Amino acid sequence: MLELAQGLTQPNVDWHALSPELVLTATACIVLIVDLFLPDDAKWVAMPLSAAGLFGTAAAVVSLIGQGDRLTLAGSFEVNGFALLFKGLFCIIGLLVLAISFHYFRAGRYYQGEYYFLLLCSLLGGMTMASSRDLISIFISIELISIPAFVMTAFRKGDAKSNEAALKFFLFGVLSSAVMLYGMSLIYGATGTTFLTEINERLTRADALGEGIVTLSVFFIVVGFAFKISAVPFHFWAPDTYEGSPSPVAAFLSTASKIGGFVGLLVLMFVAFPSVADTWRPIFAVLAVLTMTVGNLIALRQQHIIRLLAYSGIAQSGYVLVALALIEPGATAQNAQAFQSALIYLAIYGIMDAGAFAAAVAFARRGGTYFIGDYSGLWQRSPVLATLLAGFLISLAGAPPVAGFWAKVFVFLATIEAQVYWLAVVMGVNAAIAAWYYLLVVKKMFLEPPEEDAGPIEVPSLIRVAMGVAALALVAVMVYPPIITELAEHSIL
Repeated sequence: MLELAQGLTQPNVDWHALSPELVLTATACIVLIVDLFLPDDAKWVAMPLSAAGLFGTAAAVVSLIGQGDRLTLAGSFEVNGFALLFKGLFCIIGLLVLAISFHYFRAGRYYQGEYYFLLLCSLLGGMTMASSRDLISIFISIELISIPAFVMTAFRKGDAKSNEAALKFFLFGVLSSAVMLYGMSLIYGATGTTFLTEINERLTRADALGEGIVTLSVFFIVVGFAFKISAVPFHFWAPDTYEGSPSPVAAFLSTASKIGGFVGLLVLMFVAFPSVADTWRPIFAVLAVLTMTVGNLIALRQQHIIRLLAYSGIAQSGYVLVALALIEPGATAQNAQAFQSALIYLAIYGIMDAGAFAAAVAFARRGGTYFIGDYSGLWQRSPVLATLLAGFLISLAGAPPVAGFWAKVFVFLATIEAQVYWLAVVMGVNAAIAAWYYLLVVKKMFLEPPEEDAGPIEVPSLIRVAMGVAALALVAVMVYPPIITELAEHSIL
């Protein structure tokens, strides 16, 4: 036993590289423990504690900027520009969701401490996903994102619609995890490794591997992630889940949770499977067309703002999938442009979608609903809220010159550069369809009269801050697009 112990070596751990995750983990534990000792009327304290932890996490992320690429945990965890970009984005979205959540959960009969603990755990999964570089850590990260979300979705326990939403989300989530894990097991069996760079190296030796098993394994992995990002035809759970869950949870699912799935997909496709891109490019092309078109067409018929944002989010996923459909083995410049366009789109989408959900929650909090028909005359009742919501919707539509326009332009330019012109045409048609239902809400707010008994909308200060921060970020990108493009250029894998 002594000889065995002497033969063991302690792996080197770069604690600085792990500092954002360590701070966030410590915060989640503190929130859970402190909540045990708080009286019922002081449970709200869990929210400022969570916010302080996210600020600390963001500070840890900033401390890693300019430190170069760092690899630790035996090569399964990497900190580089790509990881730091998304860690910072998760911190920002997390703070926005906290601001949206505070008054919502404090006013209702919800378990506030548990909610904030679960939210932090899910954000932790997104942050580890950005640095995961092997199949095991990727799978653990995606489950860490998903499992707390299952519970958060069911927080309205007395609502049958909420229970149905949580059950659908859980069943589809478990199914997608099983499919994904099966694909990962097949690729491990074919290559003999779980490390992404080694998988890519061994897949380049096509003569040593069975082409059929590789194609099947990649297909299962893509299908598993397609559930997570609510790509058509694996989107059925999303609208019902968003509508049935608490609105701040819907905001989280539509932004941080979805972006976490895309981060994992980008890492896998660009690090592990670029050498077999010819195998999976057609899959993403089909998924992109179906996701954009079906999401937009069904959104045209929605009368509930949360369901409209749900189908809108499905359609928005299609534009990111377009970037994944442009990859070609050996086309370095083309692949880099496609990759950067995906990063830009995800960053801008996360902010503008969080802002739109914040505005929807603000309107429905007192004296309003989530039905689009009740937005008539909002400009006369609350000019600031109407202006901000209109700005977020116009940005989601991609109308020039707002930030959402630049997000779509960069994906469109990458498509033209790759000479996949038919996909660019599909994007243009879908952008026109999307503009219709976004602008319909804007028309109701500004051009239709309000109801006779409708009064002004009282917006809590924290939600005002959340909308203001999101709006300022989008305005900054609109005025000076290099803010985000330069970040994307430095965020390489």
